[in-house]
Amino acid sequence: MTSQTSNSWRLRLDHAFHRRLANPITTRMRDQILLETTGRKSGAPRRTPVGGKKVGATFWMVSNHGDQSDYVRNIKAKPAVRVRIKNHWHDGIAHLMPEDDAVARLATLPRMNSTMVRAFGTNLLTIRVDLAD
Repeated sequence: MTSQTSNSWRLRLDHAFHRRLANPITTRMRDQILLETTGRKSGAPRRTPVGGKKVGATFWMVSNHGDQSDYVRNIKAKPAVRVRIKNHWHDGIAHLMPEDDAVARLATLPRMNSTMVRAFGTNLLTIRVDLAD
């Protein structure tokens, strides 16, 4: 099996798992960090459970599928986002950071989420959100 075939299979499996099982459950959890983007086609708010860490006025996270993640595509279209941390919403501007070492960044983020991102990720991409408050 080629690397691209392996990545395609992992992407489809991960996408199905999150869309059908994990996201509907974790979105309802009070302690779950949520990233709210604006749908690039619909214009509707889209909430995605994410892992990451707030450092000062910045929220750091790593997308496990980079440009292939819907929320990354939404950020490209409109970088104004909201992040729910500890049940409080923060407005912010998201920046895609392809020059950042995503594997090294994961070492600074919560361990459980970082482990899952490394295990299932196909195209890691660091995202920095500059929070307004």
